Amino acid sequence: MVATLDPALAAKIEALDAGLRLLGNTVIAFSGGADSAFLAASARRVLGAERAHCVTAVSPSLAGDEERDCRALAQEWDLRWTPVSTNEMERAAYRLNDTDRCFHCKAELMDVVGPIAQAEGATIVLGVNVDDLGDHRPGQQAAEQAGAVFPLVDAGFTKADVRAASAYLGLRTHDKPAAACLASRIPYGTEVSVGILSRVDRAEAALHRLGFAQVRVRHYDDMARIEVECSELFGAVERRVEIVDAVKGAGYKYVTLDLEGFRSGNLNG
Repeated sequence: MVATLDPALAAKIEALDAGLRLLGNTVIAFSGGADSAFLAASARRVLGAERAHCVTAVSPSLAGDEERDCRALAQEWDLRWTPVSTNEMERAAYRLNDTDRCFHCKAELMDVVGPIAQAEGATIVLGVNVDDLGDHRPGQQAAEQAGAVFPLVDAGFTKADVRAASAYLGLRTHDKPAAACLASRIPYGTEVSVGILSRVDRAEAALHRLGFAQVRVRHYDDMARIEVECSELFGAVERRVEIVDAVKGAGYKYVTLDLEGFRSGNLNG
């Protein structure tokens, strides 16, 4: 199957498959994004459904559309899938929302998923790729401290590799827009609350319904700063009335459009 691929990418797929076989039973932290979806599909293909347990953390920081897509992907790909509730909002350090917020969120995930993995004699695996290592991602540290591993990194996968391999395998997530947790829309120093997360979720869902696939609604009290792809900026201005109505309908008083366009993780420390 991999013979028709670019040799370098074929070698990475083979390395990933070999690494997964060595791990044996796995619990995949499955967010439904391109990376975790590719890892889940690969583990399902290599290990079988019983040995590849996909677990999705459900909390106010997970967009409703993403939870629904995880459920849909599990059905489409015959994944062994379990949604679990995480309670990062009960952690004061998480709500404080400093530059280590992701550490506390991932620590909560590991606390919830850890007992599942232990009961199954499994290793927790995350869809971290090589490109992620250069960003500010304290959650990776929390995961590593809890014994999680990153098979995509071990096999040398970049984000582009993940998308190319996913397309080759026929996975519909190959071009899925990035969708970080909703708390990433809140500037550091602004306390995270269920109300804010819900407002962001409603605003982004409304913009998705308008056809903007890659979008961020950055939260600044009563003001929403919207990021779309640069190629869609003119279209967004032309549809400003629809956008304003959609975002105000989610609870914002002021609506702005960021002329720099979408930038993943631009609120990172």
